[in-house]
Amino acid sequence: MAKPTSIPQARNQVGATAPVRSFARRVAAATLGAALLMAAPLRAEDTIKVGLVAALSGQSAKSGEAVTRGLEVAIGEINAAGGVLGKKIELVRRDDESNPAKGVLAARELVQKEKVVAFFGGIDTPVSLAIVPFANQAKVPFISVWAAGTGITRNGAAENYVFRVSAVDQLVDGAMLDYAIKKYKTAKPGLMLINNPWGESNEKGLKDASEAHKLTLAGAEKFDNADVDMVPQLTRLKDAGADTIFLVANVQPAAQVVKSLDRMGWNVPVVSHWGPAGGRFTELGGPSAEKVDMVQTFSFSGKLSPKGEAVLAALKSKYPQISSLADVTPAVGIANAYDAMHMVALAIAKAGTTDGPAVRKGFYDIGSYDGLIKRYNKPFSPENQDALGKDDYIFTHFQGAEIVPVN
Repeated sequence: MAKPTSIPQARNQVGATAPVRSFARRVAAATLGAALLMAAPLRAEDTIKVGLVAALSGQSAKSGEAVTRGLEVAIGEINAAGGVLGKKIELVRRDDESNPAKGVLAARELVQKEKVVAFFGGIDTPVSLAIVPFANQAKVPFISVWAAGTGITRNGAAENYVFRVSAVDQLVDGAMLDYAIKKYKTAKPGLMLINNPWGESNEKGLKDASEAHKLTLAGAEKFDNADVDMVPQLTRLKDAGADTIFLVANVQPAAQVVKSLDRMGWNVPVVSHWGPAGGRFTELGGPSAEKVDMVQTFSFSGKLSPKGEAVLAALKSKYPQISSLADVTPAVGIANAYDAMHMVALAIAKAGTTDGPAVRKGFYDIGSYDGLIKRYNKPFSPENQDALGKDDYIFTHFQGAEIVPVN
């Protein structure tokens, strides 16, 4: 038998091998650390990040969800086709909570920390207007896919980095008035406007459109998000002879306007901007909410194009909770974001780089793109950074929770 090793001998043997083991551990740790340092940049460089600043909570959360879905479906298609510049697209989101200050902070974080190549957003016009100066200063393209304030893209910057695939207040206001004159024989419009920069943008647009038609306004009334009784404002418009109400507000205050009309017993036509589409309008506004006509850029209801069918199928596949067309409301958020993401990819491909000024030029170099909303031909130029125009709007209304085209 082998002679048992004494305890002192055992200690000496351990002591003799410890430096070797320690050295081995240090070498392994150093090697692993070096590998991680080398791997981390490679992983980051394998993707091109794009950002989203939007209301992901609160009364506009449904709009933020729709925009997210449109971006994610488009990104899935782009990545499946090989990505852009040989790299996959990655979406990074931040919640602005419909707060302009938080929106600017979110935009800064996406650009400065996450290093996004471009970012989407702005459910609310005040948030987008607050972000615009930062985007132009940072020279990173900011693409509006919801907010319609005219000054978002028409901001006066010598080098404008703000693009839009959405409605534009000045154009929407003209379209709403044309529609109301044709359908309701409107002769004396009355305005009900949210008391913020979005309301101000539409007040100007509706006044200009009324003057173009040589119509006299019955008046322009304002209200705040938290107001629950608009009877005084509506009474003044009724007494002034308003024959149609033009409504500009998001879901909650717009629902209060409808309920106030019901309390008055005033059955007057209401033509609205698309704010009510962003949430549970019929639930909050009651049965009369279905009478409100709203402008939109797209609807999944009715006969769809082959691309519309494909996108709807992709949405149902990716989001199992979609069981009916009511679950893809608001469609404008999905459609605007989907087309915008594809055009961002085209702009990056045209640029051949992710450098901000080059990507900006890449937008102007886009020739044509067969989108979900329409076929785009030269959608952007330094003189016009809005891809959609007056002829691209449709009018819709709620049927239960679903938004369907009028007639």
